[in-house]
Amino acid sequence: MANHPSALKRHRQSEKARIANRSLRGRVRTLVRQLRESIETGDREAASGKLREVSSELARAASKGVVHSRTASRQTSRLARQVATLGS
Repeated sequence: MANHPSALKRHRQSEKARIANRSLRGRVRTLVRQLRESIETGDREAASGKLREVSSELARAASKGVVHSRTASRQTSRLARQVATLGS
């Protein structure tokens, strides 16, 4: 590890960002898992409620740069399509 003051500061900043990103990424993964479970059980009401929560959290993660914006959009689209087919 570098000893320059600027490098030490950058290391502290990156460590804070890593912890924050990890927390947000974990929350997104948990919500996606819960949504997939409600899709598997066939509970359309619970799934549509979870979908709103997941899409909001994915958009937040994308805006903060935790996940790429296209990745968030793709996941939201695929999950929405799965929820839409539940009624059929």
